Amino acid sequence: DELLWIWQQKSNNIHDLRGHIWDSWADESGSIGKAYGYQLAVKHRYPEGEMDQVDRVLYDLKHNPASRRILTNIYNFQDLHEMALYPCAYSMTFNVSGHTLNAILNQRSQDMLAANNWNVVQYAVLVHMMAQVSGLEAGELVHVIADAHIYDRHVPIIQRLLEKDERPAPQFIIDRSVTDFYQFTRDSFSLEGYEPQPFEDKIPVAI
Repeated sequence: DELLWIWQQKSNNIHDLRGHIWDSWADESGSIGKAYGYQLAVKHRYPEGEMDQVDRVLYDLKHNPASRRILTNIYNFQDLHEMALYPCAYSMTFNVSGHTLNAILNQRSQDMLAANNWNVVQYAVLVHMMAQVSGLEAGELVHVIADAHIYDRHVPIIQRLLEKDERPAPQFIIDRSVTDFYQFTRDSFSLEGYEPQPFEDKIPVAI
């Protein structure tokens, strides 16, 4: 849901988001300021016309797949003072090798318990989405984290997680009929064979 909120809707208002993970950073109107989706929605001038960052990536993957300039960056220094939270995952660089789309996610900071699995799955799904609508195969996602940290309050929770038995990974299913990035919905994705371990802990988030 957050993936579509940021990359498809390009929204910065939590009222457009079904989940509540951003509630703590929103103001009374629901805005998180000039962060995340807001930055992706800003249009820039190119020889081919005006496009926002997402549409530029989609354009280049179809028309200039060999380009070394296919990327997004939402760490806009000019607008940082108007963001409720500085972007954590701030840059995606896409690279096409043959008919395979690979990507590098750069992240300045990550709460390993609360966000690591979230971000890895989220951006891996994004690679699949971008690849499918561009006629490519999804390849690798490289995740670069400058500061990957575990808060002291999370240590007991992580210890309990590590004691659980490992289960087989599920199979990710994406609706192959979708050819337009903006036509993906929550129902376009599913998991087969997903058998999660019970998890009763509440994860306190540092704000």
